[in-house]
Amino acid sequence: MPIDPYIVLLLGTVGLAALLPARGAAADVASGASTAAIAFLFFLYGARLSTREALDGLRHWRLHLTVLACTFLVFPVLGLAARGLVPVLLTQPLYQGLLFLTLVPSTIQSSIAFTSIARGNVPAAICAGSFSSLAGIVLTPLLAAALLTGAGVGFSTDSAVRIVLQLLAPFLAGQVLRRWIGGFVTRHRKVLGLVDRGSILLVVYTAFSEGMTRGIWHQVSPLRMAGLLAVEAVLLSVMLALTWYGGRALRFGREDRIALQFAGSKKSLASGLPMASVLFGGHASLAVLPLMLFHQMQLMVCAVIAKRRARDPEAAGEVSAETAQPEEGTGEPPADPAQAPGDTARASEQTGRGPDGTARATAESAAHRVQGEPQDRVPR
Repeated sequence: MPIDPYIVLLLGTVGLAALLPARGAAADVASGASTAAIAFLFFLYGARLSTREALDGLRHWRLHLTVLACTFLVFPVLGLAARGLVPVLLTQPLYQGLLFLTLVPSTIQSSIAFTSIARGNVPAAICAGSFSSLAGIVLTPLLAAALLTGAGVGFSTDSAVRIVLQLLAPFLAGQVLRRWIGGFVTRHRKVLGLVDRGSILLVVYTAFSEGMTRGIWHQVSPLRMAGLLAVEAVLLSVMLALTWYGGRALRFGREDRIALQFAGSKKSLASGLPMASVLFGGHASLAVLPLMLFHQMQLMVCAVIAKRRARDPEAAGEVSAETAQPEEGTGEPPADPAQAPGDTARASEQTGRGPDGTARATAESAAHRVQGEPQDRVPR
């Protein structure tokens, strides 16, 4: 099973915070640096998101609305239902973290990558992930304020100001300045990706340092941790099944169902960690623990599913069926799998995949232009 190297770095940061937590003046410096890092992260998210590509994707509105419903409606409902597991499997703080996990937006980069591997609708995955991240900047704080109780989250002027200044304002600034800095961000995406990951590590270190100084880690026993993992495994399984079979019930094609499954069943670590730091403050360490565990679990499970989808016999069956009738809304017959190499190349330009079934470079470059989650990559 694949292990994301970034998760290893995150766990190492947690260990560093446990051994050498920031205290006193060092804690104040770390907190200030963390606040600046969060603002810079959302500025980069805004600078990367292509508004034109997002607007072009609106023509597939049924799929995008379904992804948003899975992310911000079905997930929270399941999170609320998990309240019945307290205190049998989960403590109240762990449950609050689990509920917060269900409120964060979907991933971008890993949804695109898994959709590409499984031979799904890559452009739809790009737009769905982008819409989810954009909506999450507003919906996640509002849902957290409405649903999370007893966790230091609630409606207040102070929390609203923090959300606007640390999340929304930098994101909007990035969108406004994208016209001038978009090319620079694209050319230096690898370096800026390192900045992203470093900023998130700083956020994690600050949150877990504060948790250590407060002594809240004594509340988590190995048995409770095992219970949390079991609950998250069930949650992921339910969402994977709902998105796949629900997409079939809604009469989405196979490629769209693949995009729906990977975009609608996943949660963003990159967006969730900074949001938790803003919303929970000193309680953020336990709040982000379920999200960190779920992130690695979803990568491992979806990597296996994507490879199986690529070899799915259903794909061959649908391709054969499509060759017998015109594509919906086009009035033209789709490309014949047995066509000449030149025709195959032309069909590749239309479908977004090469003759060997892999995502073409333009789709991958589009993914880089909109990605806001450097650590949500597919582990090799």
